[in-house]
Amino acid sequence: MKASDLFVKCLENEGVKYIFGIPGEENTDFVDSLIESDIELILVHHEQAAAFMADVYGRLTGKPGVCLATLGPGATNLLTGIGDAFLDHAPLVAITGQASLERIHKESHQYVDIVDVFDKITKWNQQIRVAHTIPEIVRKAFKQAVLEKPGAVHIELPEDIAMQETEGKPLPVSQKPSSSPSRSSLNKAAEVINRSKKPIILAGNGVIRDEAAVELRQFAEAKNIPVVNTFMAKGVLPANHPLTLYTVGMQAKDYVLCGFDQADLIITVGYDFVEYLPKYWNDEAGNRIVHIDSLPAEVDAYYPLEAELVGNVKEALEALSPLVEKKELWPAVVKLKEQLVEKLHASDELSGSPVKPQRIIADIKKAEKGEAIIISDVGAHKLWIARLYQPEKPNHTIISNGWATMGIAVPGAIAAKLAHPEKPVIAVTGDGGFLMNGVELATAKRLGLAFVVIIFHDSKFGLIEWKQLNKFNRSADIEFTDPNFLDFAKSFGVKGMKVTHSDELLPMLEKALSSNEIVLIDVDVDYSENVKLSKTLGDYICKL
Repeated sequence: MKASDLFVKCLENEGVKYIFGIPGEENTDFVDSLIESDIELILVHHEQAAAFMADVYGRLTGKPGVCLATLGPGATNLLTGIGDAFLDHAPLVAITGQASLERIHKESHQYVDIVDVFDKITKWNQQIRVAHTIPEIVRKAFKQAVLEKPGAVHIELPEDIAMQETEGKPLPVSQKPSSSPSRSSLNKAAEVINRSKKPIILAGNGVIRDEAAVELRQFAEAKNIPVVNTFMAKGVLPANHPLTLYTVGMQAKDYVLCGFDQADLIITVGYDFVEYLPKYWNDEAGNRIVHIDSLPAEVDAYYPLEAELVGNVKEALEALSPLVEKKELWPAVVKLKEQLVEKLHASDELSGSPVKPQRIIADIKKAEKGEAIIISDVGAHKLWIARLYQPEKPNHTIISNGWATMGIAVPGAIAAKLAHPEKPVIAVTGDGGFLMNGVELATAKRLGLAFVVIIFHDSKFGLIEWKQLNKFNRSADIEFTDPNFLDFAKSFGVKGMKVTHSDELLPMLEKALSSNEIVLIDVDVDYSENVKLSKTLGDYICKL
């Protein structure tokens, strides 16, 4: 059989349903081999969007999302999405074409060493040089993509290898290995926790990856220990749970860190340093740490370990629970929770024109009724979502955090709807981020998908302005001219709605979510609230 046919059979064997990408001259054999396959090639308009789709698909399913590009510019267009999957630990397999091996030793049309280019943003990265090695390389790529900590891998298929005749068959797919912490480390961790009077749990992305949200909630409830989550672990406890102290991740001192200031032990569960560096929540290295994660802790002066449980997060929590005594919930936590509820919802009903970001977040929460998957782009709106939006379920709020890349929302919504067609999906984006990949509305329309896009519209890069004003008390070079977003949507056959006053948003959102089509909602936003929030956090004083 042809080598590209064998490659596709190996992908089928791995359970691949979708490949996001763009055909090119040097991957034509591979694309032709897909014709007889059940795998669907999702044709996009830019390879960056293809990588974002694979990234989000991997985060939502736990299975590697797959993206495809040709050589040269097609391959380098994948870089941003691959970097996002690498730092946010999403399983992703990137496949790129390449020039024939006979011409890669010299200057050649569109040729650069893509394996070398991708080396620093992939877990594993391999060019296929011998056709009969394809089954081994594909199996290894998918295995590496999901092993803790998950991330991006890359396979390069030169055009002359793709068309060769070869023999082979896919290798058996092995179950993802799982490890348990040692008995001695469990005993040590239990001893440290039992000595503490005021412990707090910091839940991170690893809780989502190991599907351990139920075990985390059961552990917290059984031991009466409050839980704080990172941006990427939203929903590990429902929004109204009495033990949740909501979200950390703002680099400024936020109110939730009062709990850290009062605690005598931080139990980190599935926490990745890329989410929120310890110096932001343990700035004097005064809090002792019990580390529970699939891999040993990163070395950091602000992360003083008392105990370390290395293994599957779900198994670690289950094994630790019988060894830990139930705590008395310290009074300061109860008071902090009351203050947090008051502060985080104080502006839910703000009325006016343009619309305050707090009101937009509150109305999204009301409209989606705890069921939607929210895909947040990066910009000023991301910080408001991270701080105020509390989902009811884990892995229902996707935020690009480690790489923090603009342009992910619309491609991410497409991936979310393909991964979970039964769920409502909302892409929340700024106008700057939307314009980077808004053209993928055409892809969504062609696929017959239905989701809602909400644009925070201020005709500038609002997050950069926020940073500039905080640092220099002035801003520069952040304003731009937007198109008419309703006309833009209409040009793709997508329905558009305009919001200029807060009272218009909720009924429009409810109508959009009840429709079976793509709806774009363009909201004029009042970002004067940004600097007010920074000042409030700058004046942060812990009063418990």
